[in-house]
Amino acid sequence: MPSNIPITPSTLSVKDLPWQIDWNKGKCTLCGQCTAVCPVQAIELGVFRKRCINLSPGFATPPENTMQLYYGIRQKTDTAYSCVGCAVCNLVCPNGAISPCRSDETDKLVFHRDRGGLPRSRGGRRNVPGTVLDQIKFIRISMLTDPALDAGRHEFEIRTLLGRVLPPEENLKFIRQNGWIPPVREIYPLMIGGMSFGALSPNMWEGIQLGVAYLNEELGMPVRVCTGEGGCPPRLLRSRFLKYVILQIASGYFGWDEIIHALPEMKEDPCAIEIKYGQGAKPGDGGLLMWYKVNRLIAAIRGVPAGVSLPSPPTHQTQYSIEESVAKMIQSMSMAWGFRVPVYPKISGTSTALAVLNNLTRNPFAGGLGIDGEDGGTGAAYNVSMNHMGYPIASNIRDAYLGLVTAGMQNEIPLIAGGGIGKSGNIAANAAALIMLGASGIQIGKYIMQAAAGCLGSETDRCNICNIGRCPKGITSQDPRLYRRLDPQQVAQRVVDVFLAFDMELKKIIAPLGRSTSLPIGMSDALGINDYHISKRLSINYVV
Repeated sequence: MPSNIPITPSTLSVKDLPWQIDWNKGKCTLCGQCTAVCPVQAIELGVFRKRCINLSPGFATPPENTMQLYYGIRQKTDTAYSCVGCAVCNLVCPNGAISPCRSDETDKLVFHRDRGGLPRSRGGRRNVPGTVLDQIKFIRISMLTDPALDAGRHEFEIRTLLGRVLPPEENLKFIRQNGWIPPVREIYPLMIGGMSFGALSPNMWEGIQLGVAYLNEELGMPVRVCTGEGGCPPRLLRSRFLKYVILQIASGYFGWDEIIHALPEMKEDPCAIEIKYGQGAKPGDGGLLMWYKVNRLIAAIRGVPAGVSLPSPPTHQTQYSIEESVAKMIQSMSMAWGFRVPVYPKISGTSTALAVLNNLTRNPFAGGLGIDGEDGGTGAAYNVSMNHMGYPIASNIRDAYLGLVTAGMQNEIPLIAGGGIGKSGNIAANAAALIMLGASGIQIGKYIMQAAAGCLGSETDRCNICNIGRCPKGITSQDPRLYRRLDPQQVAQRVVDVFLAFDMELKKIIAPLGRSTSLPIGMSDALGINDYHISKRLSINYVV
């Protein structure tokens, strides 16, 4: 290191960084594309000095030292600009002269990242295989239901219900007392979970909406997408595509004013209203949209000044208990749409989920319960929240479903599971396992980001900069120089591909069960696992 740079306790060398830039001087043409596309500005053009020894012929004179200058690529060692291993520099290099390499040592950067008392935060989520959902096997094969065994030829109706389903006698009683019945929607069991317009880039959000519209109108698959907190573009609120959307109202009420103003002009009702009380990846903690992602459009939709950070409170500030929430939030949201739209709360996976569910069972306005497990992805959570807080979704859904069975209401209140579905790629198998454990529907978010847009985040801490708006693929950035890299049409095509593949794989799983006309919700006798303690915890078969 040059002597003019002071050595301090926080000084790092390139060797101390988790990702190191491998640059080949012989291949490089100094075109500058790599430095231009680097999302964190980890590399820069550098001027290097090289000492050369000139030997005279015949050694008549002593050797002379001369200094030569040449230009090249230099990696920064400042923690604020450390390489995240996204390899976008390698993608744009015409000669393959540069690429990031994982360090062969323990990451020392973690001890230097905390600045000004701010804990380290990152996006992304665990991708480690071998979770409980990945261990579950489907062990019931019905050999006598010949038509249903052929998933390729047999006709399936893969649908689920969203909304309170009262028994016939309760429906008649409810109509006599109130003049209406709780609304119910027939939808596809796999939904796209809440990712807000602000957290995602405009191109990513538009691509998802285009894909969902195509699935509904061209392929007849009633797929639904949740907006996340923060509202949505005014043109969507006033279009016929709103019926494919679940509007989310969360603790910050961001975007709520825009929704209220659009109510008289709505051509269609939304599919449902989701009231978010928590997220699985950061239970008990509110979200945070960093100031550099709050551009003029986001600020206008959310009703805030541009360029300010937007923290969502961890709880609804006007609600003091779940009982009050059921009485006020759910009923008021139902009234806003004339009792035509299902309304349900979404909570973090928690040991108190049964207490929430018990209160919902006593209120016919509640259209279901969404539970987000500890592996739910987010780009706005601290490491300490993601790694040390939360509740596994499999056991939480199982407890909730068995609680409904005990009360004789397992067919009345749909349970929507989220968090960790498909995080190792087995989306259909994970979803089928949760359905047989008691879930009526499944929400995915990070899987769509990975499959439809090529998210680079991984558990080895590659990329994972969703929270700071510098996504190299343009998925979670509000910077037009970054999000223009993403083609909404291609995102839409990949969303369609994901759902078509999921549909076929889910049929392949449920066909041998002999349940070709309905989802096998709660059909736990078809599940087995080779871990005795897990089998007891989930009340499924122990198989070895």
